[in-house]
Amino acid sequence: MKKEKKAKPSPWKPGMTVQEMYEARPNLWIWTVLTLVIIAGLVAWSSSAFTGSAGTEMDGWAVAKSILNGIFHPSKELLFSLTKEGVLYLLVETLCIAFLGTLVGAVLAVPFAFLGATNIVPSPIAIFFRTVVMAIRTIPAFVYGLMFIRVTGPGPFAGLLTMSVCSIGMISKMFIESIEDLDPRILESLDASGCTTFQKIRYGIIPQISADFASTLIYRFDMNLRDTTVLGLVGAGGIGAPLVFAMNYYKWNQAGAILIGLIILILIIEWFSNKLRNRLARGI
Repeated sequence: MKKEKKAKPSPWKPGMTVQEMYEARPNLWIWTVLTLVIIAGLVAWSSSAFTGSAGTEMDGWAVAKSILNGIFHPSKELLFSLTKEGVLYLLVETLCIAFLGTLVGAVLAVPFAFLGATNIVPSPIAIFFRTVVMAIRTIPAFVYGLMFIRVTGPGPFAGLLTMSVCSIGMISKMFIESIEDLDPRILESLDASGCTTFQKIRYGIIPQISADFASTLIYRFDMNLRDTTVLGLVGAGGIGAPLVFAMNYYKWNQAGAILIGLIILILIIEWFSNKLRNRLARGI
């Protein structure tokens, strides 16, 4: 018969103070030092893979200084222009793409959410629709943008379709979690009262999930607003493309004007989003 291994005696004993337990702790400084040495070696080894050309650092600092100079000295003509090339129009276009993309994505996400909730439909059906949602989420927004640009051509409509499809994955996942957290006792009481299916949805399901749904949509709108700016790089509308063109042609005053408008827009949206979240969560 194999001999049983004796358990090591614990260094802590009943009645010990916190100070005594701290002093009696196992001394693992050797392993700590060895771990730090291994991490430092890996970092040093991986840094050898980075290569750069002469003058890269200087050029980088020059570009950073130019961007800061453009922010502090923006192009007033572009910043206050009311034409289609002005910052105000581009910001409104970006805002509309993000808002409508969130709205369309939310409408399309609702059936996926209910069909993917295990407390609403049988498990095989829920697993199938969850797999579809997962597949939608795995494709990056840039790929969707390039796909829709090939179909509709460059412009805001391609950005709208991209934001809509990208929103389906995340919104569906959050909606599914909210639906599965429903209190079944409310539905059982409505069922016992003889309520119809529509009445159960109206008075039992919607009041429970409306706050969570609204919070999810606000959060996704914040994300879409930032993603729409990036999608402008591939020509899917918004303010991203003019920003890239201005920086590529070293028009730092125009780039600064666009960045100022973008920063102001994001700060305003962030303030409104926080107010709405607080109202939904705590009623303030």
